[in-house]
Amino acid sequence: MKWVKQAVGYWCGDIISNRCMGQGVCIAVLDTGITLHPDFDRRIIGFRDFVNYKESVYDDGRHGTHVAGIVAGSGKLSDGVYAGMAPKAEILMGKVLDNKGNGSVNTVVEGIDWLLNVHKKLGVRIVNISVGTQPGVEKAQEKRLTDAVEKLWDAGLVVVVSAGNYGPGVGTVAVPGTSRKVITVGALAERETAVGSINAGREWNYSGNGPTEECVVKPDVLVPGTNILSCNGDYTNRWQKPYIMKSGTSMATPVVSGAIACLLSKYPDMDNVEVKLKLRSSCVRTSYARQGWGLLNVGSLLSP
Repeated sequence: MKWVKQAVGYWCGDIISNRCMGQGVCIAVLDTGITLHPDFDRRIIGFRDFVNYKESVYDDGRHGTHVAGIVAGSGKLSDGVYAGMAPKAEILMGKVLDNKGNGSVNTVVEGIDWLLNVHKKLGVRIVNISVGTQPGVEKAQEKRLTDAVEKLWDAGLVVVVSAGNYGPGVGTVAVPGTSRKVITVGALAERETAVGSINAGREWNYSGNGPTEECVVKPDVLVPGTNILSCNGDYTNRWQKPYIMKSGTSMATPVVSGAIACLLSKYPDMDNVEVKLKLRSSCVRTSYARQGWGLLNVGSLLSP
């Protein structure tokens, strides 16, 4: 995470002083589940399983734990080196994907309906959805999923979704990232990510690209998403690796969700529309971040 944070201008005064680290903010994650990794420091405030309907907290796909670590891991087992973006935020996990990372529109919509019912009681401000449909899904199902995530947005939640990994061709953003309401996150092409990446110079260009069928420019914001180290969903004892590497727009999306949690730590009265406008105005257009609003810059995002 260190080079990712450097790339997105994370180390600003508000972060260095520990003033805006996600404290007071709850982030809901819809994914494969979550492991009780030490880096979460008892900050997992709830769990619901819409796949196997188990009551115990678990992650048989290991994807959700990795995503949650990018959002809000404390870096406890790495002396903070692999801390997430908002290491003091709380996490609410909805398991909507199976052990292979697959799911149905039905299970995702179930998870969304659950969040609509509990978000006020649990203080959820942000929903991270590192999930998208595969090519060929029926239009009616795509619309159903899009309508569901837009209900979250209309309820006042900041909804952050991945652009999908079917790019870089035109019109390859995955649903529900095509929604004009939500914040859609793409991953920088790795050959263009020169800031500290271990694979700088290689070709990693998979992120979904717009415009959508409705001519909406997507993704909205770009961040690194390739070879990201975060919490290992298989970690249960000190003989296993506490952190593993994964790539994709699924890994890029929680970088933005975590940055928004830091923003809401500083400005708790902001609504989701204000958050989106602040994010848009703070992004940086560069030669290697030309899609949407450009590259996330946390320092600018947190500035007055």
